[in-house]
Parts: sequence; structure tokens; C-alpha cells
Amino acid sequence: MEKFKFVFDDSTGILYKYYYGSITIEDISSSWDYAIAHNLIPKNTKEFILDYRKATFQIKLTEYEMIADYYKQNLDIFRNKKIAIITQTSKDVIIPALVETKDDDYSSAPFYTLSAAINWVLR
Repeated sequence: MEKFKFVFDDSTGILYKYYYGSITIEDISSSWDYAIAHNLIPKNTKEFILDYRKATFQIKLTEYEMIADYYKQNLDIFRNKKIAIITQTSKDVIIPALVETKDDDYSSAPFYTLSAAINWVLR
């Protein structure tokens, strides 16, 4: 089963990353590694929207720092970018809310709707 898919909107410069199914910390880092290795992140990407509405986190609360660390280790991609994270449930919003507390040289924020995420990344 496909766990992730990348879609780039050339008109806005937003790279959408859709997740499916049960997602672990390894799924998050390996999917970014895959995107980097296969040039799936266009050079003109301005912002990111990560959509977890068809996924659920299987991540321990103590692992959230690993996500922030990944972004910091790849600032050539994420520096000065906004990363909107869309989730469906209050249980799943905890992880992106915790990641947001570790933002450094990028900005992230959790959202429940696509329109709110788009509005935030484009302002």
C-alpha cells in the first residue's frame, strides 16, 4: 500500500505531501529521504502542506523531536519555509503541535482543514 504521495502546485509553489495508513517516525523520515533522492521536491517550492487526514500517527510522544531534528538537518530544503500539517483528530494534532515548539529556521503549524493550511502558508 502506498504510504505517501507528493503533488506540486506550480501556481502557488506549494508541495503537497499526502500520507496514508499507519505512519511511524521512520515513515516520515524515509519518505522525505525518498523525495530528496528522487528529486521530488522542485527547486521552486515555496511552502509545504503535509496532509495526514487519511493517516494516523503511530508515533510516541517522545519521538516528536526527531521530526524537528530532521527538518533542521535538511535546512537546504526547509529553511525559511512554512510547513502546514493537517490532521483529522485531536489525538493526531498533538505531534505537530509539539514539533512546532522546536521550530528553528522554518515554521510549522497544525491545522484541521486544507483551506486554513493554505491560507497560513500563503500569507
